[in-house]
Amino acid sequence: MRSFAAFAAQGRSVLLGGGTTFDRPPVEGSRRWGAAAVLRPSGPMLERLAELAAELAPVVGEGHWIHGTDALHVTLRSLEPYRREVAERRVYGAALAAAARDLPPVRVELRGVSPHHGGVLVWGVPVDDTLVTLQKRFGHELGTSGAFENWARDIWYVSLAHFASPVTTPDLIAAWCDERAGLTVGVAELDCVEIAQAVHTGAGMRLVTLESVTLG
Repeated sequence: MRSFAAFAAQGRSVLLGGGTTFDRPPVEGSRRWGAAAVLRPSGPMLERLAELAAELAPVVGEGHWIHGTDALHVTLRSLEPYRREVAERRVYGAALAAAARDLPPVRVELRGVSPHHGGVLVWGVPVDDTLVTLQKRFGHELGTSGAFENWARDIWYVSLAHFASPVTTPDLIAAWCDERAGLTVGVAELDCVEIAQAVHTGAGMRLVTLESVTLG
């Protein structure tokens, strides 16, 4: 797994060097924001993450996507380009159910806030091997249906915000993240994994559940 320190240093350098990118509302066939398998925090952990995102909002300024409780998540695997109708949702759901069978809830320690080229995130460190086991099983069950993302993720995180216009406050964002680089949010127990579809609200993104499986 990649180290937080190296990731944060690279993200900070890109941010301050003017190398940021920004998202646009997805359209049919966009590579970003397609259906994905995700795990969503809940309860006090979700509220704490939403509070962090709200604290970040005035730092990044207007025009960016600050994620609320209906968007905060850990991505297990991206599944396809953006489509208004997810034709394979049942296939994805069946593969997810098979992959999750007999697995306990996923536990991820969320600690450290970092900028990156497209936004700001909270770093995640799996407490045990459940998350990686689920990832491997899901890829196996998907087979050729999982070709859109055919690499194994080696970083885990919850995005607090995505840049959605040119960044005008890079110094403020870097300083805000620096102050929270050692922040421990806590251990998130993720007991549901789902196939979710992203929807642009006009001011940001929210996730709509298409299929879901309870862990444990």
